[in-house]
Amino acid sequence: MPGPVAGTAARAATTTDVVCLGESMVTFLPSRPGRLADVPEFGRGIGGAESNVACALAAAGHRATWVSRVGTDGFGDHLVETVAGYGVDTGAVRRDPDRPTGIYFRTATDRATDVHEVAYYRAGSAASAMSVRNVPYGDVLSGRVLHLSGITAALSADCLDLLHDLTAPREDRPLVSFDVNHRPGLWRGRDGGAGPGVLLDLARRSDLVFVGEDEAEEAWGVRGADAIRAALPEPGVVVVKRGADGVTVFSGPRPGPRSATAGGAEDVLGEAEEATTVPALRVDVVAPVGAGDAFAAGFLSATLRGLPVRERARHGHLMAAAVLTVPGDLTQPPARAHADRLAGLDDDAWGRLRLGPGWTGDDQEVRTT
Repeated sequence: MPGPVAGTAARAATTTDVVCLGESMVTFLPSRPGRLADVPEFGRGIGGAESNVACALAAAGHRATWVSRVGTDGFGDHLVETVAGYGVDTGAVRRDPDRPTGIYFRTATDRATDVHEVAYYRAGSAASAMSVRNVPYGDVLSGRVLHLSGITAALSADCLDLLHDLTAPREDRPLVSFDVNHRPGLWRGRDGGAGPGVLLDLARRSDLVFVGEDEAEEAWGVRGADAIRAALPEPGVVVVKRGADGVTVFSGPRPGPRSATAGGAEDVLGEAEEATTVPALRVDVVAPVGAGDAFAAGFLSATLRGLPVRERARHGHLMAAAVLTVPGDLTQPPARAHADRLAGLDDDAWGRLRLGPGWTGDDQEVRTT
């Protein structure tokens, strides 16, 4: 059975479990459904793929650090205070006096369809100025895992250079987790539409990759889990998210390690290449937002604990279900013992679970069908 993310002597001095690097923005959520033009009022929240993962991991009891840049404005204050409120270490967040904190507005409809509207005001943001020159590498490389996403690569040329450097072979490199997060709108007008190729390159340089079947087909023209694995032969773990069909996890040692330590990757992988398919849960969805980030957090949490691949995927599904059954992107995850009990169910019992609002409470009965 694969062990926990452990390490070698080079990683023995880690000060945190997971470092998440990327932009977070203040989000304005509509008071009612409808076109942005018709919404009279908005509530304030936060949104950011990497900070979402950090918050979920901290809420689950892990040491998590968020690295980013925000403006010296009230929105930057709100972001840092809110993320820190989840127990995340924000000491590595830098303030930029010359650039603003990014914000965006969205409609209340499903962000996964063409019905939704999102209006971003992030061009020239403080986070888009992250670079190899101003990011605190001592903090970025201080964890057992470094979690990145393709969104950061799309923010600016400096951000892309930063991700290329962080995914390069190096002796002090942690295990690199990469969520593809293909956002075509962010790449428009940049490098002649080179985004898909950039994301493929970054994914192949990483140790653990999260990618959706739909985004792989859209970005790379690759269809199906096996074809995605063939396109990503280097990472030790590739998690293919298949929507209602669950996930398929490819795991095992791969040729050509990227560094002397590989972030303890040898302790994350099994002894041979395996493909493990884990069905999704049936969930009474309140809002279809934040599930991908929550899944990544659940999978990483179980990886840090050295759980078998099936349980890692199940913890991902459970963390995603926690977010899907609340209105926002973030929520308190189920207690570890509660999640472990559900993740350990036999296949029949897992298949009969149906989770709705409130299911994460220790005193809540989980429904089956």
